[in-house]
Amino acid sequence: MSNGSSITHFLLLAFADTRELQLLHFWLFLGIYLAALLGNGLIITAIACDHRLHTPMYFFLLNLSLLDLGSISTTLPKAMANSLWDTRDISYAGCAAQIFFFVFFISAEVCLLTVMAYDRYVAICKPLHYGTLLGSRACVHMAAATWGSNFLYALLHTANTLSLPLCHGNAVDQFFCEIPQILKLSCSHSYLREVGLIAVSACLAFGCFVFIVVSYVEIFRAVLRIPSEQGRHKAFSTCLPHLAVVSLFLGTGIFAYLKPPSISSPSLDLVVSLLYSVVPPAVNPLIYSMRNQELKDALRKMMTGCFSEAIKCYAFFCIALIM
Repeated sequence: MSNGSSITHFLLLAFADTRELQLLHFWLFLGIYLAALLGNGLIITAIACDHRLHTPMYFFLLNLSLLDLGSISTTLPKAMANSLWDTRDISYAGCAAQIFFFVFFISAEVCLLTVMAYDRYVAICKPLHYGTLLGSRACVHMAAATWGSNFLYALLHTANTLSLPLCHGNAVDQFFCEIPQILKLSCSHSYLREVGLIAVSACLAFGCFVFIVVSYVEIFRAVLRIPSEQGRHKAFSTCLPHLAVVSLFLGTGIFAYLKPPSISSPSLDLVVSLLYSVVPPAVNPLIYSMRNQELKDALRKMMTGCFSEAIKCYAFFCIALIM
């Protein structure tokens, strides 16, 4: 295969060789995917329907859930289909779509987590300026800038990656089309452009991580000065989930793209990619709802309302049958 234009499909990494293990992987991924859909869907619905949650913090959390749904829907459905049908194929267009949407959702999530850290910093360290610095218009502008700028960023990455000549076959050592794995198939020195772009992106992601860490140092210093134990508990309950999500997502993501080649292996690459692409979207709803009483109350109210409506519908159905 002399160049990218002659490649009509790619071969993704198979999780197992035996049929039994392939089906096991399918059911495992299906469970994770359904958990991510259910958890993030409940958070989106609760925030959208409960007026008490119409605040900047929950507005950004709603956007984070949307990004989580998008990122996990980019990778897992194809992996599940391949395991179910015992195949490794993905079309060239499908691979391009995976690259674009994965870069878009992941990079947007990095930016949004940084914005959420800023939101918590202003809320706790500068509460008197919270309404001014994070009004509804400012929040919408921040969210729009996050989505718009990363759309262009993903477009640049995708065009740059797919313009490379590929002459080392079409087997991708990953369960989805990941840029570092595509670069391994290139036979031209022009791939250094994309490597340089990834390095710059990693530096920006590391800068976001530093900003988040510095913000939380200031936040914890402010929280420890709160005289009320209840006030400290409430502040920690809104900050610790975000810090846990940041640590899991950014830590594994930066390691995946900046780890030295000497420790790289297919099994390690697979585990790390699962940790930053599949695990966060599935566990983020649990992390955010575990210590957040307002969100738990909204979810409980919504579930109770849905259950009551279901009972009413069932009762009307029974009455209609009797009559």
